[in-house]
Amino acid sequence: MKQLGSILLEDGVLTEEQLMDAIDEQQSRGQSLGRTLVELGLISEGQLVRALASQVGMEFVELNEFPVDRSAVSMVSAAVCRRHSALPIALQDGILKVAMSNPGNVVAVDDFRTISGLQVIPVVATHDDVMTAIDRYCRSDAELEDLQEELSESEVNLDDEALSGAISEDDAPIVRFVNLLISQAVQDRASDIHIEPTEKDLRVRYRIDGVLHEMQRASKAISNGVTSRLKIMSDIDIAERRKPQDGRLSVNHQGRKIDLRVATLPTVWGEKVVMRILDNSTATLDLEDLGIREKNYEAYAETFTKPYGMILVTGPTGSGKSTTLYATLNQITRPEINVITVEDPVEYRIPGINQVQVNPKAGLTFAAALRSILRADPDVVLVGEIRDHETAQIAIEAALTGHLVLSTLHTNDAPSALTRLIEMDIEPFLVGSAIDAVVAQRLARRLCEHCAVEYTMTREEIPDSITWDATQPPPTVFRPEGCQRCSNTGYRGRVALHEIMVVNEEIERLAVARASAAEIGRAARANGMETLLMDGWAKVLNGTTSVEELFRVAK
Repeated sequence: MKQLGSILLEDGVLTEEQLMDAIDEQQSRGQSLGRTLVELGLISEGQLVRALASQVGMEFVELNEFPVDRSAVSMVSAAVCRRHSALPIALQDGILKVAMSNPGNVVAVDDFRTISGLQVIPVVATHDDVMTAIDRYCRSDAELEDLQEELSESEVNLDDEALSGAISEDDAPIVRFVNLLISQAVQDRASDIHIEPTEKDLRVRYRIDGVLHEMQRASKAISNGVTSRLKIMSDIDIAERRKPQDGRLSVNHQGRKIDLRVATLPTVWGEKVVMRILDNSTATLDLEDLGIREKNYEAYAETFTKPYGMILVTGPTGSGKSTTLYATLNQITRPEINVITVEDPVEYRIPGINQVQVNPKAGLTFAAALRSILRADPDVVLVGEIRDHETAQIAIEAALTGHLVLSTLHTNDAPSALTRLIEMDIEPFLVGSAIDAVVAQRLARRLCEHCAVEYTMTREEIPDSITWDATQPPPTVFRPEGCQRCSNTGYRGRVALHEIMVVNEEIERLAVARASAAEIGRAARANGMETLLMDGWAKVLNGTTSVEELFRVAK
């Protein structure tokens, strides 16, 4: 059998000098050579596993690149795969090939042979790759269907008190059903879970990369049980079904804490529940992570580095406004600065920042909270949303009295933000003086980097709204193809499109004159502002998104 060091030398992974140094270090540490090499950063975990597989004459597979056979995966349940950290990946001539991080686990091999009734050949893969592949291919659909049958056969149409007791046990079918729905949504990178009662059944949809996908249809009989279980988890009144309610819950998923914001809405067929999955990593993003192009970033940075003034982020619900505001806060927050936010609700908890939750029942509205905040000596104030005249008036006055104010507004583009505030009966001269910048944004799906296909557009395919020099050759762009990594959608993740309007003297003069949004927009473009469409086209040309996706979100 070849020595591990010899294999790594032959593969060109290590030099002789590195190997000798590692052997010396291994002796002082008293551990295996492979582990020493990994801890010293000389090789990766994957390179170590590959070399060990070669050492014992076994096949090593990169599961990210391997075309996994779903028929092979379906031969063994997800529970068995997770228990043994192993996954069937190929089936050929009566032989089942199983990827394992520990191919010496004879119990696992025996279990797979017994369940499948086939000869099993283990192949080697890294533990992380195996677990990622299990999450990708071993979905909870089959188990959810089994639970639906079990629930349909049981009595779930109970009164509130009996129902509450029936769904409080951890092993109750309703509890397992709800936990699986949430777990599967997290695995699928969903941002929202929609649980919707219809006339004949219960529909479950996930919003993935901004698009809703129907995932499950369950029996109508379990509708009340599922809703009540979610209400209990979210500390919402289980007996109140006539009015909307809000709550929050936390679950553990593979050792990671996941927060969900829960909202109930009475409909004609029962209560609809929508859960927003809150990714706490969003609260730690930097502005560079948001995909702001250099020109836009420079213009924006000039405004948020000022000690006073107002910055507005506009766009529809779900366009990433809060993410942009949090990223801006991360950029400017320092120990010597007092940052206070007022939000409804507080989605992400950020250390070092004072966050206030709006509570209208207690009289703590945006306006009331903002009025109190200004007596707490803030340097930076974040207002979750400007909804009414009173909140807008106080925020504008705060921006004019030495505070940096960040907030959001619901408008379609940046120029409309000024006219919207004037329509709220804010004096035009205050609007023009207080606002330093308006950022309008949308979220477009990002092309999957593994399957995007390059092609050259014809002149006829270039949209009329795009300015293209006729003397130049048609542009080369990318379109979605679809692969296993992106669930055959061609897209994976999202990217923000930005329209950043910096308020200069001319725009301020137009605001005071109550000019229309169209006039303000023309002045802003003349001053160098790139529209959402222009920023999106630049991201089409660099291969970040597709033409179809651009015109889906920004027309």
